[in-house]
Amino acid sequence: MTPSIDQESINTIRTLSIDSIQKAKSGHPGMPMGAAPTAYVIWKKFLHHNPANPQWINRDRFILSGGHGSMLLYSLLHLTGYNLSLDDLKNFRQLHSKTPGHPEYGHTPGVETTTGPLGQGFSNAVGMAIAEKYLAATFNTPNCEIFNYSIYVMCGDGDLMEGVSSEAASLAGHLKLGNIICLYDDNSISIDGSTQLAFTEDVGARFEAYGWHVQTVHDGNDLEKLEIAIRHARQITDKPSLIKVKTHIGFGSPHKQDTPEVHGSPLGDEEIKLTKQAYGWDENKFFFIPDEVMQNMRSAVQLGKEKEEAWQKKFEVYKKENPVLAATLENALQGNFGDEWKKALPQFTSENGTIATREASGKILSAILPHLPTMFGGSADLTPSNNTFVKGTENFNPKSYGGKYLHYGVREHAMGSILNGIALTQGIIPYGGTFFVFTDYMRPPIRLASLMGIRPIYVFTHDSIGLGEDGPTHQPVEHFAALRAIPNLLVLRPADANETVQAWKTAVEYTKGPVALTLTRQKVPLIDRLKYASAENFSKGAYTLAENSPSPELLLIGTGSEVQYVIQAYERLTAEGISARVISMPSWELFEQQSGEYKNSVIPKKGRKIAVEAGVELGWHKYIGENGVMIGMNSFGLSAPADMLFKHFGFTAEVVYSQAKKLLAQ
Repeated sequence: MTPSIDQESINTIRTLSIDSIQKAKSGHPGMPMGAAPTAYVIWKKFLHHNPANPQWINRDRFILSGGHGSMLLYSLLHLTGYNLSLDDLKNFRQLHSKTPGHPEYGHTPGVETTTGPLGQGFSNAVGMAIAEKYLAATFNTPNCEIFNYSIYVMCGDGDLMEGVSSEAASLAGHLKLGNIICLYDDNSISIDGSTQLAFTEDVGARFEAYGWHVQTVHDGNDLEKLEIAIRHARQITDKPSLIKVKTHIGFGSPHKQDTPEVHGSPLGDEEIKLTKQAYGWDENKFFFIPDEVMQNMRSAVQLGKEKEEAWQKKFEVYKKENPVLAATLENALQGNFGDEWKKALPQFTSENGTIATREASGKILSAILPHLPTMFGGSADLTPSNNTFVKGTENFNPKSYGGKYLHYGVREHAMGSILNGIALTQGIIPYGGTFFVFTDYMRPPIRLASLMGIRPIYVFTHDSIGLGEDGPTHQPVEHFAALRAIPNLLVLRPADANETVQAWKTAVEYTKGPVALTLTRQKVPLIDRLKYASAENFSKGAYTLAENSPSPELLLIGTGSEVQYVIQAYERLTAEGISARVISMPSWELFEQQSGEYKNSVIPKKGRKIAVEAGVELGWHKYIGENGVMIGMNSFGLSAPADMLFKHFGFTAEVVYSQAKKLLAQ
C-alpha cells in the first residue's frame, strides 16, 4: 500500500532527523521520531508563516520547548523553505553550523527563541502570548485586526516537571490567554527511564486547575484526531489550551521505541536500517527527500507569500484610516522612540534631598513611560518596593489587555522567562522588577536573554546590605559578581538619583542585550554636580568624579551607594594635600566597551587603588591590581538597620580614609 503524502512527509521529517543525528554521532532522535505527526499537522494545517520573511510581525509563533529535539524543527524549516539547506542539516552540531545542538534565536532562520533548558520555551511562549494580546489591544481597531497571531508550543514531560512552567502556566490561566496552544508530547519516558519513577501526577487535572482548556489525543499518529483537537483549541478564546498527545518516543525503532536509550543517543547504523524498513523507507538512502514530499512541504513558500501580501494590503488600508496609530507602530518596530522621552527625563537637585535610587527610578519611569507607548512593565509582587508602577497606568488583565502593567505574582522565575518572550516580540521593551537577591530565581532566563542578545530591562532593588533589618537571607552580597559573570549582560549600579537618570537612558537605548538596574532601598545623598563632574559620562561605565591632580597617586573607586563614602574620604585627603581621584564606576561592562585610551585615562596603571562596594571582592582586582585594597564583603550580612550594618562592615568614610593612609604608607 502506497503511503499518503501526509505519512510520507512525516517519515521524511523522521528520517532527516535520524540521519542528521547519526552523522553527527550525537543528538536526540527519540522526540522527533515520536512527535513528527503532531508537528506536521501544526505546520501543514495551521501555522501562518512566511519562510521568505521569518520576521513577519503577524506570523504565528512555533516554539520547540524541548530544544533537545532540535532536528525536528530544523527538518521542518528546511522542508518548508526557510534559508536552511540540506547541507546545513548534514552539518548538525558541527562548528559554526546553522544547526546547533539546541535551537538558537538569531542563529537559525525561523527559530523563535533559544531553547534547551527545560521549561524555558514554554514560559517564553506565555510571554509571546501576552505580547500579542498587548499589541492587539493597543493597535487593532474595530474595523481592522493587525495582530491576531497564535502561539504554538511543543513541550514534553521534562518541561512540565520544571517549576518555571508551573509558574508560567498558572499566570497564563489567570490571564485567560486564549491565543496559546500547548502540544504536550506525552511519551512517558525521561532520561532515567519511565516517568513512573518520578512523575505520576495527572497533568491534565493540574492544567485544568490552572484554568486551561485540556484535551487528550490518545494516538499521536492519528492525524485526523490531532487536527480536530487543534481546531477545537483554536475556538477556545478565553482559556489557554493544552493538548496531551500520547506518543511513542523513538516511534518505529524495533528495539529502542519506548525506551530511554532513544532519548539522547543516535540509533546506530543497524537500528536505522530496521527503522527505515518499518517506515517503508529505502534503508540505503540517507537525507532522502522524495520529490512529492518536497512539493507538498514547499507549498508553504507560496502560501506564506500570499498570507503576508494579504496582510500588507490590510495594513495599507489601516495606515490610511489610522495614521497616528500606524506611525506609532512602525516607529516602535524600527526601534525609533523619538526624543520626547529623553526630554522628559528629570533632573534631581538639592531640593529633592537624599533619595533612594529605587525611588528615583520610580520618578524617572513616571516621566518617560507616557512617551514610550510600547514599553511594558511589571513586578513579581513587589510593586511598592520596586517602584515599578506608574500612577494612572492600567493593569494588564483579561478585561484590559492594553494595560501596561502586569502583576506577575510571586513568580520571579516565570517573570524572567516571560520577559524574554515579550522581548522577543519586535517593538516592545519590557521591564520587570524584584529584589536583587531574587536574581537567584531568575538566573536561567537572564542567562538566556544574554545569550540571545534581547533587551528586557530588570529593575532590581534592595541591592546590598543596605536593605537592613530583613537580614542576610535578603541581602545580596555575591550577586554583583554573579551577574557580572554572565556574558552580554549589562549591569548598572547608579550612585545617586542623577546617575539613575542616566541608567534609565542607557537601558532604553541599549540594544545589544539585557540590562540590569541595581538600586538601593536606603536613601543616598545627591552628588553636588556643580562641585563634582556631571553624570553624563555614566554611559562610559566609569568616569572621573573629582580629582585634585592630573596625576593622582591615589585612585578611589566606588559604585552605587558606596560612592558617598569615597567622596567624603577624598575631601579629607585633599585637605591634607594628598593627590587623589574619585572614580564612579557604575558598569564594568560599559567601561570595557570603551577605548584603551579612555580606560587608561580614568583608571591608569600607575597609582594606588582602593575599590569600595558592598559586595564580594571577586573580580575587582582586575581594576585595582594585586596590591590594591578592596573594601567589600567577605561574609553574609546581618539583621540590623542599614546605617549600623554599613558601619559594622566597614563601609564608612573613616575606613576608606584610614585604608588610603595605610596604602600610601606602604
